[in-house]
This record gives sequence, structure tokens and C-alpha cells, in this order.
Amino acid sequence: MHGQKEFVIGGANGTLVEQLARMSNRHGLISGATGTGKTVTLQVLAESFSRLGVPVFAADIKGDLSGLANPGKPHAKINERLAKIPLKNYQQKPCPVIFWDIYGERGHPIRSTISEMGPLLLSNLLNLNDTQSGILYACFKIADDQGLLLLDLKDLRSMLTWIGDNAKTLRNEYGNLSSASIGAIQRRLMVMEEQGAEHFFGEPAVTLSDLMQVDFSGNGVISLFDATKLMVKAPGIYSTFLLWLLSELFEQLPEEGDSDKPKMVFFFDEAHLLFNQAPQVLVDKIEQVVRLVRSKGVGIYFITQSPLDIPENILGQLGLKIQHALRAFTPKDRKVIKSVAQAFPPNPDFDTESAITDLGIGEALVSVLDNKGRPQPVQRTLIRPPESFIGPLSDDERQVRIARSPLAGRYDNALDRESAYEVLRERADKLVTEEQQEEAKIETVSSKTKSSSTRKSKRQTPMEAFVKSAARAIGSQVGRRVIRGLLGSIFGGR
Repeated sequence: MHGQKEFVIGGANGTLVEQLARMSNRHGLISGATGTGKTVTLQVLAESFSRLGVPVFAADIKGDLSGLANPGKPHAKINERLAKIPLKNYQQKPCPVIFWDIYGERGHPIRSTISEMGPLLLSNLLNLNDTQSGILYACFKIADDQGLLLLDLKDLRSMLTWIGDNAKTLRNEYGNLSSASIGAIQRRLMVMEEQGAEHFFGEPAVTLSDLMQVDFSGNGVISLFDATKLMVKAPGIYSTFLLWLLSELFEQLPEEGDSDKPKMVFFFDEAHLLFNQAPQVLVDKIEQVVRLVRSKGVGIYFITQSPLDIPENILGQLGLKIQHALRAFTPKDRKVIKSVAQAFPPNPDFDTESAITDLGIGEALVSVLDNKGRPQPVQRTLIRPPESFIGPLSDDERQVRIARSPLAGRYDNALDRESAYEVLRERADKLVTEEQQEEAKIETVSSKTKSSSTRKSKRQTPMEAFVKSAARAIGSQVGRRVIRGLLGSIFGGR
């Protein structure tokens, strides 16, 4: 399949519905109600890109996509579908897959650093208000000015604590640094840590080159990000991580221009999580990345239940549209279906709005781009069966593939090099040592003063008699406290 200019999505009325490889960096959308076949469609697209030699990154929400690593098995329903689609050279075979998992349990650990994530994404992840976000931005700026690395959560916590302790000194240059806002951020960090964020922030951070591999046969390697546990514990970390990865691709990859196929394809399942309650500044950032990353040769494919989950400005940039069935249970549902139907170029052979509710499992409305980038009339399409296995791998099969991975051992052990936490702790230890040395000097001076006094004449003057009498009178605990206070003020004690 290497060198081909297109791949088959399915069949419609005895003809093939094909996606042009050179138009695949124009992004796409797979949508539909639960149980209508979105996951299998995602699998078909992922393995098709792999066969073209395009590296793929896909989030696996339910674990079902792990079957990409195994060859498919004969089945009566597959034979039935193949009889309706004139596929050539269909052969059940596996794809090269590398498994990733933030927790390091169902794949290689995948990490980023606090610095790489940046204050914008962290503010959204922590759900900070404008004032708190301003504090976080200042924290990053101060860390840069101080030459301090922010790699993991303890670095960020230490930096915030140091800023709170030195807020008065820092105020002139960085503005008001409210202790209440700093405390609120610290509490949010504690919640995020309980959700497992400490597994994600740190080193070694994943490198893009490890996510953009081609195997010895020329097949694009599919990096499968297992999110089964993460989606339960911390869906916010899931969406923030994927957005960070998109941003890294945009910032690090060179301009590609027009090419015969994408440099990489990125599948974003449960895409609505990216936009739910996201501030406008973040939505604008996502729109910018989607619009410009195309020139870097990267195709982004969103998977969600309804196209209306995607902001209109982003939806308008998605070339390939695959719409599985939607259900009309309420007047609101019918409005959604009407709106979705109007987004497709019409086909005179059928009514798009009626077809959306009439589609069967594994059937979809598909609109592709022609070689000039123009949307083609929507086709009612039977999605072709994958060549890989439909369904999840067993735990044993998964672990065998993780152990045999070319990346085995590279990310397994976390690193903890010197960063903000260690530097600030060293500064604090040095300050304590200096204070102890200063107190020791004071005690030495006091001791010498007393020794000199005892060597004076043993004859008691009237003043000495008065002092002794007063000292005997001040025998209570309160009296001793007052004397320590006076000495402290005289010697400048802390």
C-alpha cells in the first residue's frame, strides 16, 4: 500500500469511498451516538494511515483499539460486509503499535515537564480564575529570571511557596502577589496530585521523534495512548495532555508545504472534553494550532458524539467528515440533526437529515475532499472492516508487546535532576546555617562579656547591690521572658 495516493474508507452503491492521502492533513471528524461504530471507523483510518507509512498517535479511551496490534480473525459479519464492498487485496494482518500510559501500567510512561506545559494550559487544567492565572504566569516569569527549572509538581509548589515568602520584595517588579491566590493554587495542585498528576509531570519527557516512527517494512507506527484509567480519575489531564502534544507538534516541526501524505496523524477521542468550560483564550489557541499545524504536515481527527461539540471556527477547518447515526428523542435532538445535515454538501439521491437517524451500525455519511480541496457530495457509506483485530488485547498480550517494544527501558525510570525544588531547598538550608552561625557568635560575645565582669573587683558597689536585689525580685517566668526580650533587642537577635 506504500506509495498509494488514497485509501478506502468504505463502499457506497457498489463503488469505493476513498480518502486522498495528500488531503489528509486537512483534518477530519468522526461523530455519532454511542454504539454506532465510531471506534471501528477510527481503527480503519488509523491502520490505513499506518499502511501508507504515516505515523499515528491515537487516544484509546476504552482499550478497544489495542486490537490494532493483532491480525483480524475471520467472521461471518466481516465476510458479509466484504461481499458488499469491492475491496482489493484485503488481508487480515496487524499494525506496528507502541503502547503508552501516564501511569506506566498499560504502556510506557509518558511525561511532560511543568515548563513545557506552560502557564496557559496549567491554568485551564487547574481551573484558575484570572487573578490566580496571573500569579501562575508570574511564577513562570520569576522562575525564568531566577534561572530555576520547573520540571515536576514539587518544583512548582516550592516556587509558589518561595514567592509567597518573598512577595514584598518581588512586588515592585512583578506586581501584587496575593498570598490568598497562591494558597488557592497550592490547594488545586494537591487535588491534581491526588488524581495522579505526579506520574505525568517530570522527566524523561517524551520526545516527538519517538511518536513519529516508521518500522522496517515502511509502515507508520501507531502510538496508542491508553486513557482507560485516566478518563476515570482525571479527564482534565487527558485533554490537557493531548492539547500540549498538539502544541509541541506545531512549535517543533518544520514547515512541510504540500506533500503526497501527512507527516503524522493525530486522533483526539472524546474531543468535547477539550472545549467544555475552556476559556476563550484557550479556544483561540486551539483554533490557531488546528489552522496552522496543517502546514507542518499534521492531520488532526476529532472523535465525538455530535459535531456541535466542536466550535464552529474549528469545525469549518475539518475536511473529512464521517457521521454515524444520531438519535432524535427530543425536539432539541431534532434541531441538532437538522444542523448537522446542513453542514454536509447535499446528495440528490437521498435526504441527508432523514439518513442520519436511519443509519445502521458500521454505516455512516461520508464527505471527502477532491484533489483541489473541495468537499464532495455526502455518500451513505458502509465502513470497510479493519484488517486488524476488532476488540482489546488480553493483559498478557499487551505486556508481551510492551516488553518487546523498541522503547523498552527508555522511559521506565523517572529522573529527578536539580531543579527549582533542590535549588530553593539549598538556599533555605544555607540561610538556616548562616542564622545558626550568627547566633553562635552572639553567644560567644555574651560569654566573654560575663567572664570579664567576674574578673573585676569583688567589692560590691552600691549599684551592684541594687542589681542583685532587683534580680532576686524578678524571679518569675514572666520576668525571665522580659529580660530575654531586652537582650534580644540589644543584640539584634532573631
